Amino acid sequence: MRENYITVGASASAEILINKSRFIGHAARAETEEEAIAFINSIKQLHRQATHNCSAYIIGEHDSIQKANDDGEPSGTAGVPMLEVLKKQGLKDTVLVTTRYYGGIKLGGGGLIRAYGKSATEAIAAAGIIERRLHYLMQVSIDYTWLGKMENEVRQSGYPLAGIEYSDFVELSIHVPIEKEREFNSWMNEMTNGQAKISSEKTEFLEFPLP
Repeated sequence: MRENYITVGASASAEILINKSRFIGHAARAETEEEAIAFINSIKQLHRQATHNCSAYIIGEHDSIQKANDDGEPSGTAGVPMLEVLKKQGLKDTVLVTTRYYGGIKLGGGGLIRAYGKSATEAIAAAGIIERRLHYLMQVSIDYTWLGKMENEVRQSGYPLAGIEYSDFVELSIHVPIEKEREFNSWMNEMTNGQAKISSEKTEFLEFPLP
């Protein structure tokens, strides 16, 4: 399983005007090819009157699924430039659609490549880029005598505190980056003189916005 990767933070659109043609870029996250195709079809349905709805997507841990579609534009002038934007920005599990309403002025091959590339870039910027980082959800069980110190230290540590449950013992749920598991366990044992019971039941991705 992959640990950390970059994708878009949300679905979003952005519009630019080039030589009277409207280019509306749409970006979304898609973790399967079926999700990507469904998003593309939803945009095509929304913009049924558009001249073109060109698309591109990259999906899979190793970018194993890569598709580009020019939707009637000259071959290689629309979908491929959009796909190249995804590759250049290192995005995974991301789908793009650019809707074009033709304005009556031909752009030529180079102009189309630049227009579709810019539209894709603007759509991604509107969606925002995030890094998804894999974390263990650690369960730390302690005696109540440790609660004040433990909670204070965790909140100042940078490890996200997911929750606290109170019963015969106190159980803290703490997100820990998988590469820091050993470091975290050592820290917990040192803080509690080895009295903390530590376990991890599952992993989760947390999302962090990138500038």
